[in-house]
Amino acid sequence: MEKKSELTEHKVDFAHPNSVQGDAKKGQKSLKERRETLAARLRAGDRAAAAELVDMYNEQIYLYMRRLGHNRQVSEDLTQESFLQAWQHVSQLRDGKALNGWLYRIASNVSKLYWRRHKGKETSSIEGVGIDAPEDSEAMWETIGHSEQLGRLKNAVARLPEKLRQAVVLHYMEHLTIAEAAEAAGVREGTFKSRLNRALTALRKEVI
Repeated sequence: MEKKSELTEHKVDFAHPNSVQGDAKKGQKSLKERRETLAARLRAGDRAAAAELVDMYNEQIYLYMRRLGHNRQVSEDLTQESFLQAWQHVSQLRDGKALNGWLYRIASNVSKLYWRRHKGKETSSIEGVGIDAPEDSEAMWETIGHSEQLGRLKNAVARLPEKLRQAVVLHYMEHLTIAEAAEAAGVREGTFKSRLNRALTALRKEVI
């Protein structure tokens, strides 16, 4: 019997691109369902669910802290504190749809409290941390080389006021939706969009 080709095994219909999009949608649906289930278990006080939350978000929250300007050790400590706070305030979690915004808001508050307590004791930096240029600001980089562009962007983001930097980090680096990012920042969507626009305007002035 002839061996089936790998393409046949995968059953991808190249004549219909929607088949690939369908797989992506299934993946998104699976993640959505996982978040819904995890949120329900967290609200029920399931400690195993708390461990799963850490597994799912630990790296993301650590990088978020680094992108907010904390050094490695502080970022590790604040990441742990964020998950402790999340467990203590799990009753505030509405459902799986709110999981991202809820957790990032807790992490944002943990970071904000740290800055208040250690004002001037730590230098803000995002060196060594991945950063993506905002997609809607591509024209900003037309005359700048890629490596130089990223270097300038890192420095410019690090110099932004705290609230504007947070807006850029949440939406463009953590890839939260506007709604999720606004919840994480603890403001209305209109206010968040305004901060984001002000941040992009400031970045354009810095790097061009």
